[in-house]
Amino acid sequence: MRGVFVTGTDTGSGKTLVATALIHALRGQGMVVAGFKPVAAGAGLVQGQLRNEDALALLAASGLDLPYADVNPYCFAPPIAPHIAAAEQGCRIESASLLAAAARLAEKADYLVAEGAGGWRVPLSPELDMQGLAALLGLPVVLVVGLRLGCINHALLSAQQIQRDGFDLVGWVANEIDPGMLERDGNLATLDSLVPARRIGVLPWCRSDPDGVAGNWHLP
Repeated sequence: MRGVFVTGTDTGSGKTLVATALIHALRGQGMVVAGFKPVAAGAGLVQGQLRNEDALALLAASGLDLPYADVNPYCFAPPIAPHIAAAEQGCRIESASLLAAAARLAEKADYLVAEGAGGWRVPLSPELDMQGLAALLGLPVVLVVGLRLGCINHALLSAQQIQRDGFDLVGWVANEIDPGMLERDGNLATLDSLVPARRIGVLPWCRSDPDGVAGNWHLP
């Protein structure tokens, strides 16, 4: 399947904003794009059904009539580590179910934008983590770096591990999650010089137009 796997330096780095921006940008190039949130922890009831806000955002960005269960096969209510949420529910996150959902989405779209949960090595089960899921999907990786104190270390560790795991890190995105960050430009310049991939773009603080944000990105 053709697509990208969006991971982040940490929870709250801005993966969903980047993923939806990518979807809008790709759709703007005439592609049919499906968003995929394989596992989500942190959800509430919408018309009596458990729904995750990030997964709903991906679904809305795609503009496709897709079953929610395919966009987000595993959805858990508490905002905790997904493997813990699954264990508390007596559920096991199965790779076969995730791959089947991704395959159904791929049948309806030209491109799949898959968004992970947390960071690169978040566990999903005793045998599977986010890195393993990306390997099963066979997708190149986009890394989202939340610009805040400590981001250089987090970004370099994540980028180096992604490449050591044998993945194609096709690009990274800087997301300004801390509007009061000191030496923002200096940190960004350091990341540009040290992250072993090209920067696709920068998402400014409180930007609410993912279509406009992604308009001038160099897409993988």
